[in-house]
Amino acid sequence: MAQPTLTFCGAARTVTGSCYWVQTDTCQFLVDCGLFQGPKTLKELNYRPFPFDATKIDFVLQTHAHIDHAGLLPKLSALGFTGRIYATEGTKDLLTFMLPDSGHIQEMEIAQLNRRNQRHGKPQVSAIYTQQDAEDCLGLFQPVAYEAWTTVGSGVRARFWNAGHILGSASIEIEIDQGEAAPTRMLFSGDIGPDNKLFHPDPDAPSDFDYVISESTYGGRERSDIAPNVRRETLRKEVSRALDNEGILLIPVFAVERTQELITDLLALQDSGEIPRAPIFLDSPLAIRVTNVFQKHADDLEDLGSGPRFTNNPAIHPTQTVEQSKQISKITGGAIIMAASGMCEAGRIRHHLKQWLWQDKATVLFVGYQAIGTLGRILSEGAKSVKIHGEEIRVRAKIRKIDTYSGHADGSELVDWITERRPVTRALVLTHGEEPQMHALKAALVAKGMDETRIVIPELDSALTLSREGRLTVQPSQEQRVAPAALGGPDWHNELTQLIFDLRDRFEQAADEKARDKVLRRVKRAIADVD
Repeated sequence: MAQPTLTFCGAARTVTGSCYWVQTDTCQFLVDCGLFQGPKTLKELNYRPFPFDATKIDFVLQTHAHIDHAGLLPKLSALGFTGRIYATEGTKDLLTFMLPDSGHIQEMEIAQLNRRNQRHGKPQVSAIYTQQDAEDCLGLFQPVAYEAWTTVGSGVRARFWNAGHILGSASIEIEIDQGEAAPTRMLFSGDIGPDNKLFHPDPDAPSDFDYVISESTYGGRERSDIAPNVRRETLRKEVSRALDNEGILLIPVFAVERTQELITDLLALQDSGEIPRAPIFLDSPLAIRVTNVFQKHADDLEDLGSGPRFTNNPAIHPTQTVEQSKQISKITGGAIIMAASGMCEAGRIRHHLKQWLWQDKATVLFVGYQAIGTLGRILSEGAKSVKIHGEEIRVRAKIRKIDTYSGHADGSELVDWITERRPVTRALVLTHGEEPQMHALKAALVAKGMDETRIVIPELDSALTLSREGRLTVQPSQEQRVAPAALGGPDWHNELTQLIFDLRDRFEQAADEKARDKVLRRVKRAIADVD
């Protein structure tokens, strides 16, 4: 029998776009099919053809509902995929709302972009997929139970294990039939949650694999204690400081999990009198729908009980319509505004940022991972000016960030999770991380006794032969979809925007017209030298 191959079509030396393509003698399948997020160069991959034929994919195994893991499923089905998408009930329920919402956002953003393109004489572009494409895709989902083997394709069976990341999240154990030989055993981590995470037990999975493919998002980072009392005290300090003197607090939120965790703790702090009873605006229709999914699954989650208080609490003001959202702009202070998206890449948070970033009475609190090149990352790293909807906004608001609500295991927790999967006889593959985080995790694992030659950090679109013996064989991609440098930091779009801001500042700071002319001559000379 020919050896199976595993191709890394996303989340290779970057965090988003999770997608793994497995080819065997008898079938082809994907583990995840996620949207790329971050710099424009990376996001452009969403518009390009897949590196595989969608019509030849037999099935998909879906680890969880986050858009960077599931956001291209509608594109896959629109291009002719008709197989089953195997996922837990929680993941299916979340994506019932999340995928159509993603399609709607893309249609809206493309409409805005095409209006700008028309004004500038640029060609029109199409959305990656539409809301209708997403709704059509939902009929392909096949729910599976945790810890139960399912035959998912010819010669392939899978078992889902709690990953402790979000509702429905799973690590996926896979066995590929090898005829008379023992099956090839693989484990895809998905995203691994931290210990003591609100709503979820600690992540779990079996041991003894040929291959383990593990995320490494926080591979080189350690968090302080995130026990419930510590988490709430950290939030209390930030909220109290932000609301002082009728301040306004903006929290860019991820609709899944982070929103529900924050609401739970904010209401507890208000009930105990530790923070003011300021109105909490939940300005995200998707977050509101997802919250209803949480209430449906309340009995399956920890720390909720059978009657969780989310949107039915008088302190919470959910805003469904655009008109309701616009009414929030009349608030002058003393309020908390929670709006998606969590990385500030789309959605209503960008409108609130336009209104408040230039005001020093505002605080923006980041409570989750910010991918390279996203507006959230740019703000969290101290940008003095940013562009939103084509308009330059000066940043005078206080920018704060806490990681006690992270949905990802930190470095030590990842090391523990991986070592508990041993023996890993062929290879540990590190994906879903920025390069410094992956190399830090690799070093920590080697220090724990893992064989350095058995730890693989693949490049985008490279392929690993899943052999049972002999040398590890990783084939580089024959056609690079994106230069490796574009994965490791801000791209030229980010750099150009920052350069324009810097030039504007230099001109404004120049002492007189003569000084401004000098700066202008230098810039022109530099451009001429490039030509």
